[in-house]
Amino acid sequence: MLRADRGIVLVKLAEQGATVLAVPAIRRAVELVGRERVHAVVFSSNRPVFDELDLIPAGNIHTIDGSSPSAAMRDAFRVVRRLRAARVGAAVDFEFFARSSAVLCALSGATVRSGLHSYWGEGPWRGDLSTHRVSWNPQLHVADVFLQLVDVLTRPAGGLPACDPLPVSVDAEVPRPAIDEADRTRVHGLVAAVLGRDPDEPLGELVVVNPNSGDLLPLRRWPHDRYVELVRRVLAADGELTVLVTGGPDEVSSARALVDAVDSPRCASIAGRTTLHDLVALYGLATVLVTNDSGPAHYAALSDVEVVTLFGPESPAVFGSRSPRSTAVWSGLPCSPCVNALNDRRTTCTDNRCMQAISVDEVAVVVAERRQRALRG
Repeated sequence: MLRADRGIVLVKLAEQGATVLAVPAIRRAVELVGRERVHAVVFSSNRPVFDELDLIPAGNIHTIDGSSPSAAMRDAFRVVRRLRAARVGAAVDFEFFARSSAVLCALSGATVRSGLHSYWGEGPWRGDLSTHRVSWNPQLHVADVFLQLVDVLTRPAGGLPACDPLPVSVDAEVPRPAIDEADRTRVHGLVAAVLGRDPDEPLGELVVVNPNSGDLLPLRRWPHDRYVELVRRVLAADGELTVLVTGGPDEVSSARALVDAVDSPRCASIAGRTTLHDLVALYGLATVLVTNDSGPAHYAALSDVEVVTLFGPESPAVFGSRSPRSTAVWSGLPCSPCVNALNDRRTTCTDNRCMQAISVDEVAVVVAERRQRALRG
C-alpha cells in the first residue's frame, strides 16, 4: 500500500485533453502525499497542459521527447534516474493503450504500481508490471477511471479488481490558468491580424470552430461541407459576429480550405499560430466553441466559453467534458461507440455514419442556444 512519506509519479504520456479529465485524480494524489511529492512523466508535447493546470511543481514534471525512438529511449533513462533519486513509492499508469508506460512505472523504483489490466478482456496485456491491477469499466467516465487508479493505492492489492466507492471529497472543477492583460492583448492582436483589422478596434463577438480531430482517430471528423454550412449560418445570424477556425500546425491547410469555402471576410483561420496558453486566452474572448471530440473540447474547460462537442465513434458518457458549460451532440447509433480502451481504439469501420447522422440543423440550434446563454452572462 501507499506510504504517505514517499512520492507518487503519474505517467500520462500523451493526449492533453485526457489530462484535463485527470484533474480529480491529480488532486487526489496531492491530497495523499502533498503537492511537493507528486511527479508526472509526459511526452514533451503533453507538457503544456500540465503547466496550465499548475497542480504540481514545475520541477516535478519530467518530459520525454517522443519524436523518435532513440530520443524517447534516451529521455526515458534520464527520467527513470530522476524518479529513483526522488525515491517515489508509488506509480500510476494513466495510459490505456501503451505498454511502455507500464514499463516506466516498473523501472521508476516504485514498489506500489497501479494500472489497467486486461484480465479476460481485450485490453493491452501488461503482465505483472502493476501491483494494483484495475479492470476497465466501459460504463465509467474516464475522469473516474483516473481517480480510481490513484485511489486504489490506498487499498491492499489482494482484493482487486473489486473496488470501494470513489472518494466524493475531491474537487472536480478545472483550474483557471492565469490569463493576464498582456495575454489578452497579444491574442487580440493575433486575431486582428488574421482578420486584417486594426488591432486597436474591438473584435466584437467571436465564435471559434475546431473542425479537425488529429490523426489518432480520423473517424471523429464531421464532414467538411457541414462545417462550411454551419459557419455560414452562424455568420448570417449576426452581421457583426466573427468566426475563427483553429487547428494545430499540421491542420493549417485543412483550416484554410474551410475558410476559403465559407468565403467571408468575417471568417479567418488562426490554425498553427497559437500555443495552448493562447488558445485558453482566445476561448476567454469567445462566446462559443464548436469542435469535434478532441483536445480543444477539454482545454476549453479552462475558460468560460460555451462548448458544443460533436461525438461519434466515442461516447460522451465516457469521454465527454464534465464542464457545466459543455454540451455534447451525439446521434447514438447502435454501432456507436465502436472504439474504447478495450479495443485499443481500433475499429474496422471506414464509414463514420455516427458523425454523418449529425445534421447542420441540429448543431445550429444548439450553437444558437449556447450563444444566447453566453451573451446573457
